[in-house]
Amino acid sequence: MRKAAFYTLGCKVNQYDTESVLEDFKAEGYQIVDFNDFADVYVVNTCTVTHLSDRKCRQMLRKTKKINPESILVAMGCYAQIAGDGIKEQVDEIDIIVGTNKRSQIAQLVREYYAGINKEINLVSDIMTVDEFEELKISDMGERTRVYLKIQEGCNNYCSYCIIPYVRGKIRSRKEDQVLEEALRLSQIGFKEIVLTGIHVASYGKDLGNTSLIELLKKVHEIPDIKRIRMSSIEPLVITDTFIREINNMPKLCKHFHLSLQSGSESVLERMNRKYTKAEYKESVAKLRSIWPEVAITTDIIVGFPGETDDEFSETLDFVKELQLAQIHIFPFSPRIGTPAASMGNQVESHIKDYRVKVLSAVEKDLRKAFMINCLNKQAEVLFEDYQDHILTGYTSNYLKVRVPSEVNLENTIARVVIDKLNNDELIGHMQ
Repeated sequence: MRKAAFYTLGCKVNQYDTESVLEDFKAEGYQIVDFNDFADVYVVNTCTVTHLSDRKCRQMLRKTKKINPESILVAMGCYAQIAGDGIKEQVDEIDIIVGTNKRSQIAQLVREYYAGINKEINLVSDIMTVDEFEELKISDMGERTRVYLKIQEGCNNYCSYCIIPYVRGKIRSRKEDQVLEEALRLSQIGFKEIVLTGIHVASYGKDLGNTSLIELLKKVHEIPDIKRIRMSSIEPLVITDTFIREINNMPKLCKHFHLSLQSGSESVLERMNRKYTKAEYKESVAKLRSIWPEVAITTDIIVGFPGETDDEFSETLDFVKELQLAQIHIFPFSPRIGTPAASMGNQVESHIKDYRVKVLSAVEKDLRKAFMINCLNKQAEVLFEDYQDHILTGYTSNYLKVRVPSEVNLENTIARVVIDKLNNDELIGHMQ
């Protein structure tokens, strides 16, 4: 039995894509082993969101031939897409290059490689000419109870700092019946929580013309065995009055929204080519809290964007404090060749970016702690994912980690818990 190993860099979408390819190899009879073990085939799903991502990709690709010089090495994903033939110039050990399309062909390509049919394989092509969503399916990817379901690919926004539209292409939505079929199948396997994911989830259905994100949510909500629906990052402008009215009738929808912000400075948002204002973002947060006061609003922020002044950074600090966000993912600006921001003047020096990351991180820590403290002495439904040493661990609807003493294993069960105390970023509670 041949062995295959996989390594994924980057986002949840990449994890989904890897899992789909992994399952293709299982169907071919491969034994799946750890990436550090001896394998006949190594597949690295690459990321290119920052220059550090590129470097990590090259490191992991080179590592494989050191473990087994005779192995077949496959580079797939975003860095492979943007680099094309150049990736083999950087890492000569690569045998097969596949970008962000035709990933469903990888297991077949490896079979042909072994058969000697084709020894020079590069399937990277112009992603901008791809109009159809590539159907990838998974059966058992999940964190015990939670599973990711990819509904969309590509992005049309072209924010000035972002390389993703150039490597993922234009928006392509998965057909609604395919999404619902997979959601039903995953629920029947036993997953209680479905996470709808994609590159730009908010754009779902715009290319299909006969559906939308809210319509899809309503139909997934009707699947009986799905108890929770969560979404990956969405744009604040999705939160319209109509959206609020509809989700208010969806008790399964998790009270956690990752609303992309990127900066709390109006002038920086303009330079970033974001499509919303601070006022619109604030209004979206207010609308969500109007129906769900306990909703967790999380976000991403880039510090040190070209030209960001001390005053503009201070605006971001003030804005996130005003909004009382539950969590912030913080990134120092990383110039990506081919994006407008990479060639902008007034690039911020690294030591200033590092300082701003430190300052914002301290603010974020206080905000996160305040949000958790606000949950004390309240009830919450927790979906338990793990049971060890008589302790159940799970997550609330608003995505807070909770630990509960229990003599009974209630993994993959939702139970009502009273939150008693906060201990090292974890909430401790007891069964109601």
